[in-house]
Amino acid sequence: MSVSVVREPAVAGRFYPRDPKKLRSEISSHLSLSEKPVAALGCVIPHAGYMYSGRVAGAVYSQLDWPSRLIILCPNHTGRGTPLSIMSEGEWQTPLGRVSVDPEIASRLKRIFPLLNEDAEAHRAEHATEVQLPFLQERLTDFTFVPIAIGTGRFEPLSLLGEAIAEAISSIGKRVMIIASSDMNHYESDVITRQKDGRAIDKILQLDPRGLYDVVTNENITMCGYGPTVTMLTAAKQLGATRAELICYGTSADVSGDREVVVGYAGLAVM
Repeated sequence: MSVSVVREPAVAGRFYPRDPKKLRSEISSHLSLSEKPVAALGCVIPHAGYMYSGRVAGAVYSQLDWPSRLIILCPNHTGRGTPLSIMSEGEWQTPLGRVSVDPEIASRLKRIFPLLNEDAEAHRAEHATEVQLPFLQERLTDFTFVPIAIGTGRFEPLSLLGEAIAEAISSIGKRVMIIASSDMNHYESDVITRQKDGRAIDKILQLDPRGLYDVVTNENITMCGYGPTVTMLTAAKQLGATRAELICYGTSADVSGDREVVVGYAGLAVM
C-alpha cells in the first residue's frame, strides 16, 4: 500500500499564522468578495508575509472566479532542486488542512515538456507557493493544483514552458487557472520601486512576455517572480487572452511606514 507524500508547511507561524482560527481571521480581513467575479486565465499574486502583501493578494482572491484546478508557478528562492521542478503527486499540508496535487495535469505537462523534473526538494522550503494555499482554501471548498518552481532566468525555457502549459490545459478541456506567484521590486526606496514596478506592470498589461523579460533584466527590476509571470503570460496568450487588469498595487511602506527600503506588490488578472 503506497503512502502519499505530504509536503509539510515551511513558513507557518512566520509568513502567516499557524493557528487556524487566527489564520482564517487574517485572511478574512483581506477579502471583500466581488458580486461579479471575473473568470481569468491567469494572474499575478504576491507572496510576502500576509502583514505586508495580504491586502494585495486578498484583492485578487476577492475579485476572481476560481476554478477547482490550478497551476501555481513560483520562483525558486532557496536554490534547491532543479531549474524547473514539478511535483505530480501527494498533498500539501497547511494549518487549514491538506490540498492534493493534480496528477492528471502534472503528468500531461511532463509528457509535453520533458525539461520539467520531478523534484520535491525544490518545494520543501519554498514559501512562494505555500502562502497562496490558505487563501485558496478559504475561497474554494475543494481544489487541486500543480506546483512548479522556476529557477532559470533564461527566456527560452520560460516561453516553452508557457506553451506546454497552454497545450496541457487545452487538452483537458476544463478551466484551469495559472497563478504566477511574485513580489515586485525589492529593497529600494518607495519612489524608485513604484517607478520600476510601473514599467514592469505596463508590460504585463500589454500581454508582452518578452517585453517584461527585457525590462526586468535590462533595468535591474528585482521582481523575483518574473520567470513565472513570463511563463503565465505566454500560456494565457496562447489560450486566447486579450487583456490584463491591475487589480491592486502597494508597497511594504504602506504597512511599515519605512519608505527608504521597500518591496513592491502587484495583483493582476489576465483575461
